[in-house]
Amino acid sequence: MLEYDVIYEEDGFEDRAPEKLVRRVLDTICPEILCEGTFSVSFVCEETIHRENLAYRGIDSATDILTFALDDCQEEFVTCGDDPREWGDILICLDRMEDNAREFGVPAREELMRLLIHGVLHLSGMDHQTNDFASEPMLIRQETLLQSMGNMV
Repeated sequence: MLEYDVIYEEDGFEDRAPEKLVRRVLDTICPEILCEGTFSVSFVCEETIHRENLAYRGIDSATDILTFALDDCQEEFVTCGDDPREWGDILICLDRMEDNAREFGVPAREELMRLLIHGVLHLSGMDHQTNDFASEPMLIRQETLLQSMGNMV
């Protein structure tokens, strides 16, 4: 069984990333990507994600998402033995998510779904070198999964 925690750093964040939607997205995509285990998704402010981005990536700015995968296998689909595993943690900055939505001309709900998929793919061991949606296998997979969930957008 796959279990996850949804954590909101500040009051009001759940209004911008409704837990019901977050769980629907994760319940839909996770069985295709991760085997049983645990992970967390935290919705954080710009200050927190900026601090974590600087501490762990050496980048002195806020970002939309950080994923801390506890196992760096380079496989798209990960299989497990009998023991559940701890996959890691996903941090999403809602202010940056909303900035992305405006920049790309998409609803915030769609961008939230995109970031959740993005984080889970990183937990599975996938990575990307660029943000080229046409050539990066991880980003192509991300957009394919997002399109398959069209009725949730």
